[in-house]
Amino acid sequence: PKYSQPTIHVLDASKSAVVVSTLLDEDAKEEYTEDIAEEYDDIRTDHYHNLKDRKYVTLKQAQQRSLNIDLSRYTPVHPNKLGVTVLSNYDITRLIPYIDWKPFFDVWQLRGKYPNRGYPKIFNDTQVGPEAKRVFDEAQEMLQRIVKEGLLRAEGIVGIYQAQTTGDDIQVLDDNRSVLATLFGLRQQADKSSTGSNSPYMCLSDFIAPAGSGVDDYVGVFAVSVGFGCKELCDKFKEDNDDYSVIMAKALADRLAEAFAEELHERVRKEIWGYVELETMDSADLHKIKYQGIRPAPGYPSQPDHTEKLTMWELMNIESLTGIKLTESLAMYPPASVSGLYFAHPSASYFAVGKICKDQVIDYAGRKGMSVSEMEKWLGPILAYDPDESL
Repeated sequence: PKYSQPTIHVLDASKSAVVVSTLLDEDAKEEYTEDIAEEYDDIRTDHYHNLKDRKYVTLKQAQQRSLNIDLSRYTPVHPNKLGVTVLSNYDITRLIPYIDWKPFFDVWQLRGKYPNRGYPKIFNDTQVGPEAKRVFDEAQEMLQRIVKEGLLRAEGIVGIYQAQTTGDDIQVLDDNRSVLATLFGLRQQADKSSTGSNSPYMCLSDFIAPAGSGVDDYVGVFAVSVGFGCKELCDKFKEDNDDYSVIMAKALADRLAEAFAEELHERVRKEIWGYVELETMDSADLHKIKYQGIRPAPGYPSQPDHTEKLTMWELMNIESLTGIKLTESLAMYPPASVSGLYFAHPSASYFAVGKICKDQVIDYAGRKGMSVSEMEKWLGPILAYDPDESL
């Protein structure tokens, strides 16, 4: 209701091409947007109704039940290389083996039925198998063109720093242990006692040793893109009215960017940081996240605040060193880009912050030096209350 034009939510960026194609189809757009508007109205009504029935703990209570890691049982590995590493014009052929093809097939709305779900089993599906094999083979042909003709360019950067936590925040330190930047964290607040759970209320800062602990700990920051050249490539396809190739090029750029993030994370674990030098995994294990450590991204469940990207970009001078920019809405440009943080502790795991209450929003805004109203704008999807009603 806050926008004059259709606003469509997709679960994954790889699925946006199909939605955009429908919106560009004058014959289908009106009926599609009307259906979406009705669906969203029902979802919005149910959402605020359900929020009234949920229970939450205060931020202070959640902090008192944070994840307590036994520091005596784990010694953080000193990185092989501290500081920033720039990966300019990265070899795309190194990324292809790391591609997760399932989201690629999702772009084309090709989904095999059990037991033929996922790649490569989808080729055995009697209904979608032949079509899946066709688009896959054509993707291989375009990949060969991309590599041979240099149609896309990969740029990346990674930084490994000393770090310590203060409360829910992570202080990034220089060689003299002076604070370079602060990565702010959000903590779970949805009441877990009602479900009989005694699990902790998680925050990313829980995975780093606190200040004063006497433990030297570390955190990583990265950004990668394989989107350079994609716009120019798609513009050429548009000139030929080749919408199919436009979607294919964007889908492959997205897959290559995610593959870059996967390949770089492996290099960080085994070489740059080197905290699991003997790791041996195939691509299936990597996609199932069977390795030690995590790489959560701002704007995603473990840290839903996109404004944290501003700190990352300033800390490593990302735009100047790689060309990867942040838009006004803090999306990355080129679009086929991925960024995030690295945590190495064996207990580090992905989690969803979920809904948070106003006491945390007020506290968080104060720590970041932002107004509560501005913070509510950025954290709108995870607020456990309607900010318009709390005025």
